[in-house]
Amino acid sequence: MRPHAEVEEVWPRDGRIRLVGRIHGRAAGGSDGWRLLLVLRGTDRRLHYPARVKGDRFESELPVSDLADRDAEAGGEVEEWDIHLTDGEAELRVGRQLDDIRGKKKIMVFPEQRLSGWSVRPYYTVKDNLSLECRLECHSEEAI
Repeated sequence: MRPHAEVEEVWPRDGRIRLVGRIHGRAAGGSDGWRLLLVLRGTDRRLHYPARVKGDRFESELPVSDLADRDAEAGGEVEEWDIHLTDGEAELRVGRQLDDIRGKKKIMVFPEQRLSGWSVRPYYTVKDNLSLECRLECHSEEAI
């Protein structure tokens, strides 16, 4: 199995998403310099957040407002952010591989948080990695 950041807890609430887990398959080294890295799929846009690493354990959080802090463009827009843990040398994909539960995408659903016309929620990919979905909420001005 490839080295990765094994997520153990995902806490999407109060305008933040908090992640707790362990570094698997790679020595964590010093605790300095680790960051949570979000990469907007299909672009070179990246967001960085401090990560606390002690031994092989990591913890980090990010504000949902950073993902929803954009002007609303066309309705129905969806952005997907892949999550990594990095020390500047390696980018370890954040996911949950060691629990023997396959197909988390269909069975584990996290709550969404809404802000500035966007809904943001963590989700598992088909490879059991953790990503974030940001969806522009459609608002119809027509009365139904």
